[in-house]
Amino acid sequence: MKLSNTQKKLLRFIGLKISAVAVNFLLWTLRIKIINNSFVNELRIAGKNYITAFWHGSMFIGWYLNKNSNCSALISKSSDGDVLAHLLKSWNYNVLRGSSHVGGKEALEELISLLRHNYSISITPDGPTGPIYKMKAGAVVASKKTQVPLFLVGIHCNKKIVLKSWDKFEVPKPFSKISVLYSDPIMVDTNLDYDETSKIIATCEEKLNQLQSDAAKIY
Repeated sequence: MKLSNTQKKLLRFIGLKISAVAVNFLLWTLRIKIINNSFVNELRIAGKNYITAFWHGSMFIGWYLNKNSNCSALISKSSDGDVLAHLLKSWNYNVLRGSSHVGGKEALEELISLLRHNYSISITPDGPTGPIYKMKAGAVVASKKTQVPLFLVGIHCNKKIVLKSWDKFEVPKPFSKISVLYSDPIMVDTNLDYDETSKIIATCEEKLNQLQSDAAKIY
């Protein structure tokens, strides 16, 4: 049977809805312990924005932490990205489509514009294609250009399925325990030159990997 374009769109819409419901139910079963998030909470209460950065393999939890928080996210222009974009929109995210390879520069400029209009943003700094645990410039550059504080977020799940993907993508098992560890706020001096900014990026990469390791010790 050959499906019309309308039928294909309808089936895709239904599939996206089912995927979002399944993910939300899974996340509802999790026990999440969050440490050192007082700075972020204070900013939320004060109506001020911030940047959070977490590794691509932990993105479901990282994004879930910022649902309904006037937050924006950059999602790759791919079919997989379509599913993620639909999920984030269900969490009231403002979703931008781009990547470090296709439309990335334009998307970063738009994220910076959103920060200047008081949106918060969430970034997976090793995405969308890796290398794994290697930080790209976006989060640091956005913080530098806007003077919005950056928070690195280490995330660990005690029971999970690890996919055979470049990012070792983690799917938490139902009722598993999640530990989340925030860094203190990082302010990036707007006057730093290229080499100095590169050093900050390298330091943030090291710090985020340490947060991942420390989060694993909580549960």
